[in-house]
Amino acid sequence: MSIYETISDGIKEAMRAKDREKLSALRDIKSKLMLEATKTGIDGSEISDDVAMKILSKLHKQRMETAELYAGQGREDLQAEELAQAEVIGAFLPEPMTEQEIEVAVKGIIQTMDATGMGDMGKVMGAANAQLGAQADGSVIAKIVKAQLLAGN
Repeated sequence: MSIYETISDGIKEAMRAKDREKLSALRDIKSKLMLEATKTGIDGSEISDDVAMKILSKLHKQRMETAELYAGQGREDLQAEELAQAEVIGAFLPEPMTEQEIEVAVKGIIQTMDATGMGDMGKVMGAANAQLGAQADGSVIAKIVKAQLLAGN
């Protein structure tokens, strides 16, 4: 079953259970998937799981950042809502990699590509983002790639 179908089924279940927070999060996910599908001219159910994972990862990150902003403003009610939605979205994401795991993967990519300096950062980042996908935050990947390339691997 694709992620799109899983989310559609989750919406039905949340409606039956009258779970407003879960329903809201799932509807938001589905609307973003449908929006992506219309950009590419395909049916929403045909969206690839890789694209869906990238969208889910982005939505999760947005929810966490928004919750952080609300916490800084003393708006615990809105923070709790964002965190609840982030939890629903996070259930669809794979377990995130640790910095050590990312570092090992990046070292392997650099060696495979025979990258030697900062001039190779773009191609290493492209390969690392493609390989690590939704399991690692892009900013963490960039920090590790930069450190490895500056250190001469």
